[in-house]
Amino acid sequence: MILSLLYLFLLSAFVLHCHCQQKEVHVVYMGERLHGDVSVAATRHSMLEGVLGSHSSAKESLIYSYGRSFNGFAAKLSENEVARFSDMEGVVSVLPNTILKLHTTRSWDFMGFVSNHVGGSQEGDVIVGLLDTGIWPESDSFGDEDFGPPPAKWNGRCQTDNNFTCKNKIIGARYYISMDFYDITDFKSPRDSEGHGTHTASTAAGREVAGVSYFGLAEGIARGGAPKARIAMYKVCWSYGCALTDILAAFDDAIADGVDILSVSLGSDWQLQYFEDPIAIGSFHAMKNGILTSNSAGNSGPWPLTVSNYSPWSLTVAASTIDRKFVCQVGTAINNFDLNGTSFPLIWGGDAANFSAGANSETSRYCLPGSLNSYKVEGKIVLCDTPLGCNPIATILVGETWKDIMAPTVVSFSSRGPNPITPDILKHDLTAPGTDILAAWSPVSPPSIYWKDTRSVNYNIISGTSMSCPHVSGAAAYIKATNPTWSPAAIKSPLMTTAYIMDPRKHEDAKFAYGSGHINPIKAVNPGLVFDASEADYIDFLCKQGYNTIVFVTAPSLAEHGISTTPHSH
Repeated sequence: MILSLLYLFLLSAFVLHCHCQQKEVHVVYMGERLHGDVSVAATRHSMLEGVLGSHSSAKESLIYSYGRSFNGFAAKLSENEVARFSDMEGVVSVLPNTILKLHTTRSWDFMGFVSNHVGGSQEGDVIVGLLDTGIWPESDSFGDEDFGPPPAKWNGRCQTDNNFTCKNKIIGARYYISMDFYDITDFKSPRDSEGHGTHTASTAAGREVAGVSYFGLAEGIARGGAPKARIAMYKVCWSYGCALTDILAAFDDAIADGVDILSVSLGSDWQLQYFEDPIAIGSFHAMKNGILTSNSAGNSGPWPLTVSNYSPWSLTVAASTIDRKFVCQVGTAINNFDLNGTSFPLIWGGDAANFSAGANSETSRYCLPGSLNSYKVEGKIVLCDTPLGCNPIATILVGETWKDIMAPTVVSFSSRGPNPITPDILKHDLTAPGTDILAAWSPVSPPSIYWKDTRSVNYNIISGTSMSCPHVSGAAAYIKATNPTWSPAAIKSPLMTTAYIMDPRKHEDAKFAYGSGHINPIKAVNPGLVFDASEADYIDFLCKQGYNTIVFVTAPSLAEHGISTTPHSH
């Protein structure tokens, strides 16, 4: 008995030791970029060597070294090593390499932002950077006819792996993959295999392309809000999601490369403190360098306290409707498949369970993958969830385009506030079109969520706060072209103060659904009054919120603003 207990104790200790020694990728974030003659690489290697014990271990562990725009590194660390770094002076936070997710054109005309308002003389000097799934450079939306060379301020690069090319519209493209894992569908290059990044880039800054549609639906001119602006793509999202370490690496590069606006249509599913959130960290340093970051609010609505990307220095965008919707006779739908009235037998999924695969009517009623008996459903239309009467038949009706006189309204999937970290700062900031948006697409990505869909399209209709975010990014680029010296806050201010007032009778959540209102790009150029905010204002805010690590985040610049370096605490 004693031997058995001793064996179990030793086994538990061994398992615990192994678990503590297992290495996972973490980010050691150290705030402000080092200035002067200090060797960033030498400092980080010295830190790693001190904790890991040898030069070779430090070299093998290091994944990324952040130093172009802020200070830190990503490395493979054990739990014990994470704890040691967390206690080091100068370390703001140590973050696990979590996976964030994407928040997945009539819209500009709907806002009154028609073609004769876009493309000012200075717009070609504005660079819109996007953190996304990559881009399809051959799309007509990214043609560079009549474009001159990139602006002189551009300091970026184009990774040309696997036949990817940049020209004078797409002037920069990079890709990041710290996990070193590729799905068979992924391109090891900035090329987009998902479609999402191509869609957001063309919404923000795509050229005018006439005669586009989704199989005849929404036919017309597709264009971005700043069609003459340049595009820089930073591919951080792959088939499995978007890694935290890659997101920070992209921010580090984009800021130093010289972008003017950052568009980030992705976020976390959980609430994080400002300096544990990679997007809040990246957008803070972007703000310090005069770059506004436009963020999607998330698609977890209509539940309260679900809003993502709520830092006060970024711009958080909800999703709302436009005055066009696609319907069929049984409800709202996007469908181009026309059976010309031909009827087929109709079967309820619950009556077609694949018992040999372990399914029953409770699972097959929802038509879950693998739950349906292929022999029973062959040649029939399957209705999911709702039981049927005797011998029903059905047909599939092609979708129609209707005018939505109730628009704009915030859609149910758009995440809701209030701000989960600082409730007295309103989030969202505003809302923009995010429903049924037609924009460019990657032709290798299925146009539907069905993975066996073999169709190929160059333009697709999708919805999400991922689609509303680049509308605001494009509008911000338009303002930046007109007012090139404006700060990020000065650009954000008129977008909010000139927004259309939303009808609270249509929105139970009121301002927690739409913020200051619906974006109105034309009025935002000449608002009459601008509420500006500087880095010092945000530092003061953080200090008064009890962030006692703020001395590490901005220590080199605190004295310039006359702010004490004494940490605040509650």
